[in-house]
Amino acid sequence: MLISLSFFYRPTLEVLEDLIGMALIRKSEQGLLKGIIVEAEAYCGEDDPASFASKGRTKKSESLYRSPGNAFIYLTYGMYYLLNIITEKEDFPAAVLIRAVEPVEGIPLMKKRRKTEELLNLCSGPGKLCQALGIDLSLNGVPVYSPDSPLIIDKGEKKGVKLVWKPRIGIREGKERLWRVYIKESPFISFK
Repeated sequence: MLISLSFFYRPTLEVLEDLIGMALIRKSEQGLLKGIIVEAEAYCGEDDPASFASKGRTKKSESLYRSPGNAFIYLTYGMYYLLNIITEKEDFPAAVLIRAVEPVEGIPLMKKRRKTEELLNLCSGPGKLCQALGIDLSLNGVPVYSPDSPLIIDKGEKKGVKLVWKPRIGIREGKERLWRVYIKESPFISFK
């Protein structure tokens, strides 16, 4: 069942927590791919020193100011795509970075794209999951709440899972903010 657009018009940390356990679905010509979101982290506001928006509205941060519920995809290190979902309200720079998913459908295609047979290594990082699911800049700006979209967030089940809140990965500033969350028992996360 698809989540509504209003889901994304909420405080980023609430959206972050609620996305854990939901399904990320990628519809492509090669087939349907699906994973359960097991790890994500938040970037929120111009006062977040780890956010692209910490220097205000720039060419690099402009996508963060778009309408909530849309994908914000960018290339990092010139080789890895990262998937974020815009949150809160238009003209306020906030998003959730999807860090890891547990593969559940389309696994043979994911293995082919990632060139590995190791299930735990398919989507255990933001760059890995984008490669496995075929997420690139062509999907930047697509709505993740529309049934016609090639990239969808669908309601999942989060029964009895324990969530762990930790500092975000790979940042220099803002480490004191525990804005990364993951399912404690999941072997599919990127980093403990």
